[in-house]
Amino acid sequence: MPRVIAKPDNLNERNTEFVQQPLKYPIFLNSVPKSGSHLLKNIFRMFVPVEQQFGPDFIQYANLKQHHEIFKTEQPKLAWGHLLFSDGPAMVMKNVRHILLVRDPYNWVLARGRFVQSDNFEAGLEHLHRESVNVDDFLNMMIAGIYTRLPSLKEIYYNNAVAWLGTSVRLVHYEEIIKHLKKLDSEESKKFFEELLGFGGIDLPSDWKERVLIGSDRGQSGTARENLNVKERNLEIPDILPDMQKRIVDYTAPGLREILGYK
Repeated sequence: MPRVIAKPDNLNERNTEFVQQPLKYPIFLNSVPKSGSHLLKNIFRMFVPVEQQFGPDFIQYANLKQHHEIFKTEQPKLAWGHLLFSDGPAMVMKNVRHILLVRDPYNWVLARGRFVQSDNFEAGLEHLHRESVNVDDFLNMMIAGIYTRLPSLKEIYYNNAVAWLGTSVRLVHYEEIIKHLKKLDSEESKKFFEELLGFGGIDLPSDWKERVLIGSDRGQSGTARENLNVKERNLEIPDILPDMQKRIVDYTAPGLREILGYK
């Protein structure tokens, strides 16, 4: 499996500044990789006692059997990961408050590209850290995948997101979180976080805004764009996906953006 290197944070210490409610139900924060996983995770961590947070691993299909106990209803925990849909994952999610985070596939291609070009992602792709291909070729690799090394956008979104739809999962858009973070003083944002946390059985405390601000601090995210370690990257990843690459996304995964709520 690829190895992800992320700098540590101090959120466990910040967590103790607040009175925490014991979890009523196990919560699992699932996400398409590079969709804002650390953002969602860190926000929730500010509302759950540290001793009820499962911190050692990002739960994935490969290590699921090792961690079945964290989904027990009698000892509820907050856990997170990138868990694809299959029989085993569906079974352990039966009584879990399951939240699924996704990102607009157009922007996901860019986020994936920046991450692959960083030293935080070890997957035998170091040859792409140098100016060995044109940027458009590189973006196409982020969509089509790289044979035996990197799955395609279609594979990732189908297995990690689309196949979970229509179940008891609560779908959350990364862009929606960002929108509400920008206007925390509004009633609309209060309602958003109240419903999001409430889905997990967490009542919104009076100091919720302070907690959300601490959890959403990009300095606390080991894989935020500005915190990636970049030594040799010479490719300039654009801020907006070029039109042709958007068309390739739509061709290779027709209907994907629509079923996720982006069209």
